[in-house]
Amino acid sequence: MRTTPTASRLLPAYIHTKDGKKWGYININGQFIIEPQFDEANEFQMNGLAIVSLNNQYGLLDQTGQFFIPPIYDSILPFTDGRAIITDHEGYKVINEGGHVLTKKAYELIMPYVNQRAVFADTSNNQYRYGYLDELGKERIPAQFEIAYDFKDGKALVKIKENEFALIQLSGEVAHSFPYASMMGYSEGLIAFSQAFGDKWGYVDEQGKVVIPPQYTYASPFKDGRAVINLSEGIDNQYGLIDKNATLLLSPIYNDMISLGEQRVAIGKARDDKQPFVGSTYGIATTAGGILTDFLYDSVGEYQDGLSPVTAGQYTFFIDLSGRRAQTLPVISGVGTVRLIDDRIEANVDHSLSYYNRAGQIIYQPNTSYPLNDQYRIHIEKYQPNKDYLVYYPRIEGMTNTEAEKQVNDELQQKSKVVPVPPTQIDYEYVGNFSVSFFQKSLLILKLEGYDYRFGAAHGMPYQVHVPIDLNTGTIYELKDLFKQDSHYVKVISESIEKQIQKDPQSYFPDQYKGIQPDQPFYIDNDSLFIYFEPYEIAAYAVGFPTFMIPFTEIMAIIDVDGAFWRAFRG
Repeated sequence: MRTTPTASRLLPAYIHTKDGKKWGYININGQFIIEPQFDEANEFQMNGLAIVSLNNQYGLLDQTGQFFIPPIYDSILPFTDGRAIITDHEGYKVINEGGHVLTKKAYELIMPYVNQRAVFADTSNNQYRYGYLDELGKERIPAQFEIAYDFKDGKALVKIKENEFALIQLSGEVAHSFPYASMMGYSEGLIAFSQAFGDKWGYVDEQGKVVIPPQYTYASPFKDGRAVINLSEGIDNQYGLIDKNATLLLSPIYNDMISLGEQRVAIGKARDDKQPFVGSTYGIATTAGGILTDFLYDSVGEYQDGLSPVTAGQYTFFIDLSGRRAQTLPVISGVGTVRLIDDRIEANVDHSLSYYNRAGQIIYQPNTSYPLNDQYRIHIEKYQPNKDYLVYYPRIEGMTNTEAEKQVNDELQQKSKVVPVPPTQIDYEYVGNFSVSFFQKSLLILKLEGYDYRFGAAHGMPYQVHVPIDLNTGTIYELKDLFKQDSHYVKVISESIEKQIQKDPQSYFPDQYKGIQPDQPFYIDNDSLFIYFEPYEIAAYAVGFPTFMIPFTEIMAIIDVDGAFWRAFRG
């Protein structure tokens, strides 16, 4: 296995530009050693290679800034057991640390290596089945299982068929089979099982002996001789902690419980007793059953080297094994997570990446403004009235008409959802951001977007609006401004979209499409008009914002080429 010294460790960092974030690598003093140029950059792994992307393709970079593998893949996963999973137009494959493809063919799925084996999936006789690859990329165990878990301690749990699971060895030989409808979480010699779907959960050993009879509505894998269980059959959770004798070490009275490692768990109390699904505040307990703290934290991460990252209100920091703040490390303003890397602190807070030293001094943080050209700049403003509401919104600078500039910025602020929000709030979360969608001559189109998640909901609702701004006049254009008067643009565009829907009707709700509105949401690039709809409006939620491209060449007859909108970017 390749190994690289970490004394001169490089850290991923980015800058904001009109073309989006550009990633590079800084040294421990915050200086860029590899200049920002990548669309994405991950940390260097132990083998001295880092996954980076350019133009939606991924490659591997060495610490001199040279490509070890150029960006030719659709994706690359981190190395495990000296192997990485890549995808290209053919499917999933395995490469070694030399960059050589080991698999003889592409697969429909390959999971990362664990214990020198990787789960793969293939379709055989129209059935999706799982098997295992060895470290040479060969099919050591053919695709034959309905479910396949990673190997642990040389054994893996698989589902052979309905009501039959098995524990197999690295060779594929069955060590023992089990006649149950559901099983999961083989760990430390025990497996959680349910006799039939909907039944309670218990635990069996490797020989199939029932060690803990079914009695739980949830049963997690054992870790260090402990397992988190739930007794609740309703919305009021009853999480507790047991040992391998089913002895309750922490009573089943908690809204949540998280294993943190190092003999610690986070115990959760409902933020709202009437709505336990809204979330929890957390205290720290030992796996022996001792309560170390009250419910002080909004989120808690796993312990590593005696430290756990937590958030409380609008602050992020480390706690030690006592469950209290680590006094020698700083408190970071913002909500997120922190990680100690050598003697530097990586802070992913408020959806932004920064680095600090142990004294809390900033080593590196991204810029908060960037130029569009020699005249105009965009400033990144932040609005965070409470820990659950965060918006980054644009402020334009450089317009010659200062009053128009103010009006534009007021409109951008409003459309970015910078609105009055109470300082305390527990029923939803909103995160907003923006990007430059198009900039040419005096036309700037900003894409404002966000995600609204109501706690307890199945999913949140995305938000998106494009704002076309003439930087010369401050005009915010509407769809009608692109077309000649009396051009019947609504009818022309509606018919164009209707034809596109008819070519792919299964992707939409054709009966719900009634044409566009005069003020339909839109954006443009240099060659085309793009019309989009809200989620659920004409298609399923998974489709997102259904978007239709209409080349200008198809509608040139109705475009007002002498109008201010067209001349702002093409005249």
